[in-house]
Parts: sequence; C-alpha cells; structure tokens
Amino acid sequence: MAIKLEKVVEHYYEALEEGKILGRKCPVCGNVEFPPVYACNKCGNYETEWYEISGKARIHSIVMPAALSSKPEYKNLGKYAYCEIELEEGTHLNAVVRGINKKKRQELMDKLPEVYCHAAIFEREQGFKTVVFDLDEGQ
Repeated sequence: MAIKLEKVVEHYYEALEEGKILGRKCPVCGNVEFPPVYACNKCGNYETEWYEISGKARIHSIVMPAALSSKPEYKNLGKYAYCEIELEEGTHLNAVVRGINKKKRQELMDKLPEVYCHAAIFEREQGFKTVVFDLDEGQ
C-alpha cells in the first residue's frame, strides 16, 4: 500500500488482502466492533482483540442511493443500496449491499428483518480492498 496507515487500519487492510474480514472483540463483555476500533463501544474496555467475523448479517432497513449520495467509487458494484445491517455477532452498522434495485427494495421491505446478506471483499479502482455485502440468494 502506498499510504501510511494507523496500526489498526493497516492490520485490517492486510487481512482483507488475505481474504479475512476482521473486527475487534471485547474479552470483558464479548461485544464485537466492526469496522474495527480499539475500544469497546458497549463497556468502554480498551483492550480488545482481533476477531474474524462470520460475515453473515440481517438487513433492518434499506435506502436507495440518491444522486448526491451515490459514490463514484461504487460504480463497478452494479445495483446496490445503503442498509442498516446486524452482523451475526450482534454489531449494527450501515453498509453497502449489492443486488438491490428499486424494484427489489419494494419486494424486500415487507420481509424485513428476515432478509439476509453476507460480507464480500471488493477491490476498488484505487487498488485497495473494502467490505461490501451481497444479498443472499433467494431473497
């Protein structure tokens, strides 16, 4: 990588290069932070540990990108939406979920929160990898 990164960020991106998606798990309360941060947002513990997430998630809400909120770096994703998801580990986050267009969103809205997705590693044009989520088949 051409840019200098903080250690937590550097380790996270190195793991993505190896095909692993890492978060940080609190040994005190068991909370998993993703994307990874050093401190536990649940109990405040500063000594969290690296943890490979399952990547399985449930969708709680779906918002289609508007002209001003769509990101040029996502043009190679195909159809996608911004979703609030809950990882199997319990962490809630906002994420990009591929495979959702306006028509599909309408179909999925009545099924929430019983709509599932899974993490995928996506290589951006800038030459580094990031995590997006794919709608599970049959949804």
